[in-house]
Amino acid sequence: MKRNLSYSILTVMAAVVLTMTACTERQEVTDRVALPLTISLPVDDNYRPNQQAQRRRVMGDPGTTEEFLLPQHLYYFVMRQVGATWKVWQAVDAEPQAEEWLKKRYSGSLQTAGDSVYQYTKMINLLLKNEGTFVGRVYAIASAQPLTFNADKDFDELNFAGMDLDDVLDLTFNTSSTTIQQNLQNIYSSPYNYNVSGDYYGAFSNKDERLRVPHVHLMLYHVASKVDIKWNVQEDKRINRETPSEGVRLTYMEARRLYNAGAYCFRPMRNTKASLPSSGYDIPDIVTESDEGLWWEGRSYFYTIPYIVESDEDYFPLQLLMRTNGSAGSGYQLTLKQPIDTADVFVPWIRGNFNLTKPLDNTTAVKTAD
Repeated sequence: MKRNLSYSILTVMAAVVLTMTACTERQEVTDRVALPLTISLPVDDNYRPNQQAQRRRVMGDPGTTEEFLLPQHLYYFVMRQVGATWKVWQAVDAEPQAEEWLKKRYSGSLQTAGDSVYQYTKMINLLLKNEGTFVGRVYAIASAQPLTFNADKDFDELNFAGMDLDDVLDLTFNTSSTTIQQNLQNIYSSPYNYNVSGDYYGAFSNKDERLRVPHVHLMLYHVASKVDIKWNVQEDKRINRETPSEGVRLTYMEARRLYNAGAYCFRPMRNTKASLPSSGYDIPDIVTESDEGLWWEGRSYFYTIPYIVESDEDYFPLQLLMRTNGSAGSGYQLTLKQPIDTADVFVPWIRGNFNLTKPLDNTTAVKTAD
């Protein structure tokens, strides 16, 4: 009998708590207005619906088709202006599923008219205070692989309460792991300086009476540059198989010392190094001596974080190692200086064309791209 009495008391107490909680939540909903947020990625039209690795167009690329993975990690910040400062209102770590990205035609100013996008179809409603003036911004970064931030912190380890706008814009993600380096092409974000109609394109406000329930549409763009390399041995200089000691063939190429430090999430054109790095992430064996089909001509590409050397602020240095005719030694170490403008919104597509007319020595060279 005593056990039954205790159970009855607990049941009544629980009912009271649940009732009070329900009333509180109804009151909170009344004090909020839902802001719809749409997240999209630019794509091309070579869609194969049964594959997770979708084909995705790179802005500025004149038609090469590539394989990309749809993001499974989405991190976004909702900022609110409070007086003269900005504070984090919400910080969310979402985990989209592949089937939650839907390909559709796009109409608007953020992508080529009539082109396609992958849109995240799961409803995102940002609950904002339904009182006074609310001026805000949304910043987002999406990735196929989980990211760590500001050295090596998980997203939920960041001190959101102490972050202002500069802290969010200064947020970096870690690129030191091989997994992230091999998936840089699958990371997208909202560039901080992308303005539409004079304001950041992820901005919103309820100050305009016509926009009582505004809508934010964020198109996310690549944070890494595509480096597209072509090489060609002049036809009359190519090695004849009958006389292999004469002529030229490219037998080794490697990308060296690529950026592998913290990279800005929302300032992709603002990464810097104090000096030309002597170490970093390497991509070996772009061409090897066993690749006979690539000895005289070929094309390869990879993705890397663009950066500038602080002492040479107008250039992004790309370091390559090449060898010809099966040679050994240090090889031909080339630093290609690609002009970039850190005020640009989108990361550049970098192209390198090499025309070989003689064997390469074991030398070091620096060349400025045209």
